[in-house]
Amino acid sequence: MTPAPTTRGTTLQVKRTIPASRDAVFHAWTEPDVFRQWFGAPDGSTLHADMDVRVGGHYRIDMESPAGTGSLFGEYLEVKRPERLVYSFCWDGLPVAIPETQVTVDFLERENATEVVITHERQPSRSVAEFHEWGWDGSLERLAELLGRR
Repeated sequence: MTPAPTTRGTTLQVKRTIPASRDAVFHAWTEPDVFRQWFGAPDGSTLHADMDVRVGGHYRIDMESPAGTGSLFGEYLEVKRPERLVYSFCWDGLPVAIPETQVTVDFLERENATEVVITHERQPSRSVAEFHEWGWDGSLERLAELLGRR
């Protein structure tokens, strides 16, 4: 996908059809033990995921890759099971500071599958949007592989 400039930064949208039910995909996105199996850089891993999936609840995800370690954290702003998640998205531990962004994930029912639509807003630059696109693409590939095996 191509990042598009907006008045509040760049918005990135990534879509992927996952070969599983909407309930299964939403569960994989909100249950820490399953989430750890697919989220993160293609060459990295998610070490720990703490998730309080409710409006006002917080999450923290600790990851590692050959480039080093880092964490994501934020607050859930909207939780509509199994249709939508909206949350703030903050990095800790990167070599460069990235300001808080916002992620909306829509889970759309498709015939025998679920289309995941990630809208990642408030990207401070095109290069940050491209970094996040790389991460989302790798994570969604791993999610499709994980749920396709079940």
